[in-house]
Amino acid sequence: MKYLGIEPKRPKVGVFDFTGCEGCELQLANKEETVPAFLQAIEVVDFREISSTSSDDYEVALIEGAITRDDEIRRLKEIRKHAKLLVALGSCACFGGVNRLKNGYDLDAVNQEVYGTEPKETLPTQAVKEVVSVDLEIPGCPVDKAEVERIVQHLIWDVPYQFPAYPVCFECKQRYTTCVFELGQLCLGPIARGGCHAPCPAGGSGCWGCRGPAADPNLEEFLQIAKDRGFKKREIKERLSFYGGFEDMP
Repeated sequence: MKYLGIEPKRPKVGVFDFTGCEGCELQLANKEETVPAFLQAIEVVDFREISSTSSDDYEVALIEGAITRDDEIRRLKEIRKHAKLLVALGSCACFGGVNRLKNGYDLDAVNQEVYGTEPKETLPTQAVKEVVSVDLEIPGCPVDKAEVERIVQHLIWDVPYQFPAYPVCFECKQRYTTCVFELGQLCLGPIARGGCHAPCPAGGSGCWGCRGPAADPNLEEFLQIAKDRGFKKREIKERLSFYGGFEDMP
């Protein structure tokens, strides 16, 4: 495919999964109407979900899933050596995701409780950036396929793109969605990063913050609002810790 008579360079891309549900990878493959154009823009050399081809000759590595074992640490470091650009794809890769909830437990005790005399290897969950350097993070559970496509266009053709800095509440207002706080539900919309088009509040469910915090979130004011609405400290803490994106906030 040429543009103004020039053959654009198609970067070689590898997609790799670690501890996770692989839902973010499926997002890249299940939007049939744009898959042909997407694959014309890049050259996929390693993507277990769609091909048996495997290669170490890639420039961009998309990493899905959290890191929870020693062998995953070694594998991720090896991928980092080959990749010029390493992208954390989805909440698990960016923050540790739901898997990070296990860090609040005694892993040895839980392992013995579940597996008895045949325990499984496990480590505290880490985000990709806690193991290797990350060049770009694309949050979401799962990621938004259209957003990934816009980022690919930005990387290949320098099409302008900027991650949304505004909170989910902004998108609820755009959609004329009734605030779920008014419906008696807890919602991280005031402090969570937008860009998802707020499907959860539109469906009547409060935001769980899968895209992490918005720019300069006013956590103190949010906590006061939640408290005034009658939500308990434990409930608020559980919501904030669910995807791991708010773990570093005071």
